Amino acid sequence: MIKKTLRCLTILTAAAMLLSSCAAPGSSENKSSALTWGTWGGNGRFEKFLTLLDETYPDIDLDFISYTGGNMTGYSWAQMRADDIPDIFITSQILDEALAKERLADLSGYPFVGDLSTALLDQVSIDGGVYLLPTSNAMYGIYYNKTLMEEHGWELPADFRELEALCKEIREAGLLPGVVGTHLTGSPFSAVFNLAKTAWLTTPEGMNWERDFLAGNATARGMWESTMEYVQSYIDIGMFHTDPEDRNSPQLILDYLGNRKAVFCTTVQLVNITEFPETGDKLGMMPYIGQDGSKNVYMYNPTYYFGISNRLTRPGNEEKLEKAIKLLSLLFSPKGQATFISESTPCVTSVLGSMEIPENALVYDAQQAMSQGRVFKMTYAHWEHILSDIGQAYKEWFRGENGMDGEKCIARMDELQQNWLDNSQEYNFCQSTADFTLEQTARLVGKALGAAAGTDAVMVPIGMFQEDGTELRSGITGKLYAGPVNTEVTATICPGVDGSYCVMYMTGAQAKELARAGFDAAGSGNPFPYLLVTRGDKELEDDVSYQVAFLAQGYTQETADAYGAETREASLRSILREWLEKEKTVSPEGNPWE
Repeated sequence: MIKKTLRCLTILTAAAMLLSSCAAPGSSENKSSALTWGTWGGNGRFEKFLTLLDETYPDIDLDFISYTGGNMTGYSWAQMRADDIPDIFITSQILDEALAKERLADLSGYPFVGDLSTALLDQVSIDGGVYLLPTSNAMYGIYYNKTLMEEHGWELPADFRELEALCKEIREAGLLPGVVGTHLTGSPFSAVFNLAKTAWLTTPEGMNWERDFLAGNATARGMWESTMEYVQSYIDIGMFHTDPEDRNSPQLILDYLGNRKAVFCTTVQLVNITEFPETGDKLGMMPYIGQDGSKNVYMYNPTYYFGISNRLTRPGNEEKLEKAIKLLSLLFSPKGQATFISESTPCVTSVLGSMEIPENALVYDAQQAMSQGRVFKMTYAHWEHILSDIGQAYKEWFRGENGMDGEKCIARMDELQQNWLDNSQEYNFCQSTADFTLEQTARLVGKALGAAAGTDAVMVPIGMFQEDGTELRSGITGKLYAGPVNTEVTATICPGVDGSYCVMYMTGAQAKELARAGFDAAGSGNPFPYLLVTRGDKELEDDVSYQVAFLAQGYTQETADAYGAETREASLRSILREWLEKEKTVSPEGNPWE
């Protein structure tokens, strides 16, 4: 397995030392020849590639920086804003093109970039440079029962006129033409936006409108009317039937398509099958059909984006840069791409223009469309704050609820965006005056929990990457950086598990001994460090009994049994938000817990 260098090598003493003594990724003190790499909540998703890397370039060491918090994408961009990113930067969305250009190396001149499809490079280009490259693409279209279509002699429609005629034949055969997913409001949001992309939304005019709308300089009214009329046509011909039970998308596909109740299913869902287990019927995927058929499109979403910190381009980092380029060259080779694609990922395709897939593959047509420029990125970035509520309005329209229709949906889009713009400042409920270290962040979380729980102390596990690959989901792995603090930032510094905390009763001596021993989450004898945070920073007296709070799953069963664990239902994220909102300003050495 790939060699690993830990952020702090002596785990048993880590609880007693300042974790800030470990050099930050961007620090000039980080003289290690190893490349830093963020684990993104578990390296299992990259295990095949890391094994290939170790076999191909055994001289490349990786220094894994563990993050298992509640908002991986948000934290990657928080690191970017603070200029604290790993050497190999990984994210799932390009949230800030200008910042990416500032913090990352331009990859456009390297030979491996030329192997990617031209259409894809055009979509990730930033002012002529290439700073983030997708490792593979998840492809989205409209699913259909291919076997059922063939048995009836039905051809895939090329335009709306043919789709309308086909839906009539389907209804006459006693079947539903199509079902649309509404369990998660992202599906109806995408259903409408993807139809808009068969027309104006992917044109320069549409892209300018999106930019201006998000900035508050344009309205949906005056632009979306034709799309809403087209969506209503889909509803009228039976393509957007909704499930009365509002089941999730996998259930819809298995039931409606697998049991031959419907022919088509419109939903944002990656499947792990190409045929239905009960009937053996084959699954197909077709594009979103435009009115005249001139722009039938698929959507894609990169599974991950990779980039290289631009500090590697500075003098003195030539060796690291060479290793980083070798790593990305392997990542974007046929062998590297193959590590992300398997039989269980039939909707995931390579980003290489030269990679061929069988004609009977589920995404064959989508792959062909990519080379023809008929595949567009799924809308998500910069719409996060209103996407769900807009999707809810579309859902009500599809389901015939609350008198919602296309015109009211347009009005709702404008209302939601304006409300967001008018109230966006209220979401920044606190200000961090400086960058916190990991230990300082853990101490901050401990103060907030202790104040809410009314305990004498809090035991906070601190996550790090261990040599055996173990990571800690129930500890603090994200740092708080200087700047405004909102709900999204709060999520980045909280653990990946939430919903409760625990209070135990122990003497000061027992609490201090437990802190020294650490938290052996995996029972491997290789504990994670505990940080003992006390009210008023007071030293606990050995013979006095205290109440000590623990994070959810932040203790062993042995500890719980020994000290009378009392579980309390509460969200740490909510507790932290309320405390930060009350404090208004936080600093690494301030905000005493009295």
